[in-house]
Amino acid sequence: MLKELYIENLAVIERSSISFSGGLNVFTGETGAGKSILINGINAILGQRVTKDIVRTGSDKAVISAMFTDLGEDIIQKLNELGISCEDGQLFLSREIRSDGGSLARVNSRSVNVSALRELGDLLVNIHGQHDSQILMSPEKHIHILDSFADAQPMIEDYQASFKELQSIAKRISKLKQESERAKLRQSQLAEIVEEIESLKVSEGEDEKIKQELDISKNAVVLSEAMFSALQVLSGDDDVSGAIEHIAGAREKLSRYTEIYPQLSELVERISSAEIELEDIASELSSKMDSLNVDPKRYDYLNDRFDELRRIKKKYGPEMDDVFSTLEASKKELDIISTSDSKLAELNEKKNELLSVVSKKAKALSEFRTKAAKKFINEVTAELEFLNMPNVKLEVAQTAGKLTVNGMDNIEFLISANLGEEPKPIAKIASGGELSRIMLALKNVIADKDSIPTLIFDEIDTGVSGRAALKIGKKLKQISGLRQVLCVTHLAQIAVMAENHILIEKNTVSGRTVTTVTPLPADRRKYEIARIMSGEEPTELMLENAQSLIDNANID
Repeated sequence: MLKELYIENLAVIERSSISFSGGLNVFTGETGAGKSILINGINAILGQRVTKDIVRTGSDKAVISAMFTDLGEDIIQKLNELGISCEDGQLFLSREIRSDGGSLARVNSRSVNVSALRELGDLLVNIHGQHDSQILMSPEKHIHILDSFADAQPMIEDYQASFKELQSIAKRISKLKQESERAKLRQSQLAEIVEEIESLKVSEGEDEKIKQELDISKNAVVLSEAMFSALQVLSGDDDVSGAIEHIAGAREKLSRYTEIYPQLSELVERISSAEIELEDIASELSSKMDSLNVDPKRYDYLNDRFDELRRIKKKYGPEMDDVFSTLEASKKELDIISTSDSKLAELNEKKNELLSVVSKKAKALSEFRTKAAKKFINEVTAELEFLNMPNVKLEVAQTAGKLTVNGMDNIEFLISANLGEEPKPIAKIASGGELSRIMLALKNVIADKDSIPTLIFDEIDTGVSGRAALKIGKKLKQISGLRQVLCVTHLAQIAVMAENHILIEKNTVSGRTVTTVTPLPADRRKYEIARIMSGEEPTELMLENAQSLIDNANID
């Protein structure tokens, strides 16, 4: 619970230290005295957003610190997660807001991010302000109120895990479908590429071979002339002897004398080898000359084929190896596209299976809410009857809709505060006073669903008076038996219930406005209660009435 609060240079509060009891703590004071500033200070220490304008004029910074005691297990666990030690079961939070807009937060003297304060604050204090009643004016938020009452969180988390998985698959399917549309065009393009290249039936190195054959065909005449001349030199003709014949003559002349001069034998053998080699060359030249006879059809085919290969290389090359690479890459991409179709079918099947699971969980959650709604109606109605709404009739309108992150239900609270009137949406018929009491009733029935030790009610008495105000005071007193309660009020019926009554006053000191926060001792409480009731300087009778209210509250 909140044990102590220290505020320095926060708006009109120059310096104040406030101690709180474990029961009902009430703040009273005239309108504009600074009660809202006190709530802002508590919000700041809980990590809520504040601006530099909250710093007292002329000061460098505002400082707010708080001490909490009787810490629950969830707080200890959160501190452990943050790596912060906690001794003697006490927790110290502090925050500085500088006039230049900077901010510094500490937990047990250790500097932390403001988000750490917020995480701890969510477990330490629950603040209900006037604007919170607007939750009742938003039907889409009613489902969360019912779920909080029903302890539906485990079911909701289980449902949401499946629902989010379903959403994820649906998004993947949508993305694949979009990609599939683009892939169809790409698939057609790839198929054309594969067909175009494969239809040519190109063999490895074919382009070089054709180029070479074409070069030979185009130069057949000059090649024939060159080979014919070479053959003539080697073999001679009818008029002139060739080199082979001359070499043969040289061999014969030398071979006659090998017996006389054996050293010539080796030379003769070498000449014989040259003669054989030249005869072989002459034979091949003759054969190749015969092959140079160009077939016109073959020549046309070679030109056409060369043009085809040149075109395909220009399109997918520049070299034939590049063409082959393009072909292989296109085939692989086609395979990937074809597998995406099977993947889409697989995802659709999984989506249908998961949709069935989500629908069943949504139905189970809906049935759970239906049962919880009956208990919710009974408990809230009992609270409202106690809060001076004896003829209240509450209904929970539950209709089925499409699957959402909250299930399949649409929940809206309907109410009738008068006999003979059918329940209608709270947002349309509830007055300000009724909204305050309904919100208090909800807070009370949900209070035991969490472990937050401190509840703060900022003007929960808006729009109520008389007997209804007295009932609200008693209810706050009742709640304070289980939780620490801090309440800002304008009503005497609520203020008299306090175990710790704190007065907030605004005065002028040295030409400046100063707000003071003062715990009222027992003998001074009647003066403040009388002021609240009359708004004037209290008479003896007013003081007697005020003391009587205090005494009766203590008796109750």
